[in-house]
Amino acid sequence: MLAGCGAGMCQVIVTTPMEMLKIQLQDAGRLVAQQRKLPMLQTVKLGTASPVLNCSYSVGPMSSTRKVSAIQITQELLRTKGIQGLYKGLGATLMRDIPFSVVYFPLFAHINKLGKTSEDDNVPFYWSFISGCVAGCTAAVAVSPCDVVKTRLQSLNKSANEDTYNGVADCVRKIMRKEGPAAFLKGAGCRALVIAPLFGIAQVVYFIGVGEFLLGQTPFNLYSV
Repeated sequence: MLAGCGAGMCQVIVTTPMEMLKIQLQDAGRLVAQQRKLPMLQTVKLGTASPVLNCSYSVGPMSSTRKVSAIQITQELLRTKGIQGLYKGLGATLMRDIPFSVVYFPLFAHINKLGKTSEDDNVPFYWSFISGCVAGCTAAVAVSPCDVVKTRLQSLNKSANEDTYNGVADCVRKIMRKEGPAAFLKGAGCRALVIAPLFGIAQVVYFIGVGEFLLGQTPFNLYSV
């Protein structure tokens, strides 16, 4: 469990900026849709009262909304907030990834050991796959509340009706008050469906020794250094 804790702390150095960009790109479609709907709603509301406002809101084609890319988001974050902008939500990411690793690694080791017929035998590859799937699925569901909080904190662009959050505690308090405890398990099933095969495949590749085989086939063998 301590080894898993250390692994979880190390991985957030890479995963936090990647998660940040992923969330912004996934959120871009929703924001574009809202931008396209907003002029239409305002035109309907203001059209009868003010022809001038009506015209000002309807100027320009709907398709003029600019699409964003990961590079554009990275450049904008670095320009406005520096390197800290890419690590927004670091605390929430640590809060998710450390417990995930603490749960996953010992659970996988225990389940995988059940597939051994003797201490000297290796488990079949399919048992490593099953062990990785079960451990990954369990850990993903267990830390789902932390993932919900992390995602809310890392969503930079908010619509007019969305809450803004001042840290983890404020986010938890607002979600609990406005959406209830069930909101912390939103997306848990989908997350489990993604994590289970991901870690199942990773463990199969690791335990059948693909890395060792590739190193053995190369002229420069790291094990001889």
